[in-house]
Amino acid sequence: MSLNGKVALSLLKSSAKVAVVDLNKTCGEECKTQLDAEFGEGNCTFIQCDMGFCFCGLDAFRSTVDQFGRLDIVINNAGINNEKNWEKTIQVNLTSVIKGTYLALEHMSKEYGKEGGTIINVSSMAAFLHSPHQPVYTATKHGVIGFTRAMADASSQGNYGVRINVLCPAFVDTPLLHSVEHEDNMGKFVKFKDDFKRSMNKFGVLQPSLIAEGMMKLIVDTSLNGAVMKITCSKGIHFHTYEPMSA
Repeated sequence: MSLNGKVALSLLKSSAKVAVVDLNKTCGEECKTQLDAEFGEGNCTFIQCDMGFCFCGLDAFRSTVDQFGRLDIVINNAGINNEKNWEKTIQVNLTSVIKGTYLALEHMSKEYGKEGGTIINVSSMAAFLHSPHQPVYTATKHGVIGFTRAMADASSQGNYGVRINVLCPAFVDTPLLHSVEHEDNMGKFVKFKDDFKRSMNKFGVLQPSLIAEGMMKLIVDTSLNGAVMKITCSKGIHFHTYEPMSA
C-alpha cells in the first residue's frame, strides 16, 4: 500500500473519516477500494487533484468538508523531485504546502470561528543531509520547515487553536525515490545518481508504515506545535532540536 494509503489506514483505525487527495487516479482509486473493503463505504473518499493548481486544492477542501461536515486534520504531503523543471518542483513541494496550510486554517482556525485542528507538513531529511543531485528539491524542503515553524508561532500567538508540525523522513520506499534515475527528471544533475544510490545504501530505505506511525504521533500528542520530527533508519522517530535564538 502507498504512503497515502498507510496514513489513511492509520487514521481510519482511529475512527477518523479520510479524504485521500492524489494526482494519480489509478493509485487513489485502488487505495479507496482497499480501505472500503476493510472499513466500509462512506468512511473514505478519493479526490483526484494536482495540488500545484490553486483551484484544484480549493475544490478538494470544499468537497471534503461537504462530505464529512468538518475538517480536523490536514497532511500536506504532495511532492516531486524534478530538477529539470525546477519551477514545478517549487510549485508542488513548497507553494502547494503553503496554499494547503492556508486553506486548512480557513476550515479549522478559531480566527475563522472554527474549532481548531492539526496540520502536518511533510519535508525531508534532505533539508539536513543535502546532496549535489537535487539542489532545488533540497531548497523546497528547507522552505517547508521554515514556513511550518513560523506558522506554528503565528498559530500560538494568534490563538488559532491549530497545531502545525513538520515531518522529515529520510529515503522512503515510494515512486519518488526512483525518479533520480531519469534525465527527464534530474536534468544535468542525473550524473550524480550514483552518489544518490550510495547514500541510499548508507542510510537505508524506510517503509511507509513507519512514516504513518510518525504522523499519528504528531496528531495525537497535543503538546506538539512547531515540532520538527525526523525519521531515519538508524534512529527511528525522533525530533530535531534547535539552539536558542541569539543576536
